[in-house]
Amino acid sequence: MNDLNFSRLILGIWRIGDWQKTPAELADYIEACLDLGIDTFDLADIYTGYQCERLFGEALAVRPSLKQRIKLISKCGIALVTPARPQHRVKHYNTSGAHIVASAENSLREMGVEQLDMLLIHRPDPLMDADEMADAFGQLQRAGKVKRFGVSNFLPHQLALLQSRWHEPLAANQVEVSLLHADTLFDGTLDQCQQLRIMPQAWSPLGGGRLSDTAPDTPLGKVLVRLGSELGVTAEQLAIAWLLRHPAHIHPVLGTGKLDRIRELVAAQQVSLDRQQWFELLEAALGRTMP
Repeated sequence: MNDLNFSRLILGIWRIGDWQKTPAELADYIEACLDLGIDTFDLADIYTGYQCERLFGEALAVRPSLKQRIKLISKCGIALVTPARPQHRVKHYNTSGAHIVASAENSLREMGVEQLDMLLIHRPDPLMDADEMADAFGQLQRAGKVKRFGVSNFLPHQLALLQSRWHEPLAANQVEVSLLHADTLFDGTLDQCQQLRIMPQAWSPLGGGRLSDTAPDTPLGKVLVRLGSELGVTAEQLAIAWLLRHPAHIHPVLGTGKLDRIRELVAAQQVSLDRQQWFELLEAALGRTMP
């Protein structure tokens, strides 16, 4: 499931534009994450209004030695209406072969690197031509521009279609999953990942920050407070440990620019939940007992 040896926790760069870091400060932050054991960084062409990869590349240009230590994931396939793309009249998806190749090549230019460790198709496209996409994957792989390919937000049948055309296992499916969004536990997504040994990557593993605002008098809040007290950990650490406990080997994608928060969440890897504690959290999150 992890033949690329990605770190179990991945740093998401979605909000890089809000972090207000200079290129040198961002390079320091990347290096500090590496020192904490996070070597995998998740980007996308559209993040920060199509500026995310450029900003990340500026940090790598300040400290080129980082390029040899990091692993890079990027995504493509969403076309936003924005001044950065004046040709887009309407938000749409574009998984044409030409767009996939052009987007990957642009990601490499923006970041100043020669290869992506993984390229994900950001959203399933109603006009998805699986044969054309597989041809684009092959072109990029043969040119040494992308090592592995995967998807994001794909349902099992959508992933199965693309997998039927690509000659090697798709490497990942990045989906929303957390204590506050447990649908993927029951819709077959994580089952398929485990069956095919695909790496599930969890975006918004803390519910987009909503977990921190969980009231202590709610069912989930009460369990978080009690287990947190028993284990000596924070609610956020419990939420990450809950994901890590799943047998599909979920890789949470963290989205913070604060190093103290990264240290806290890295420590969650040492939190061990037994089966009953895991189900206590799930039942509290769902608001019902298991059938």
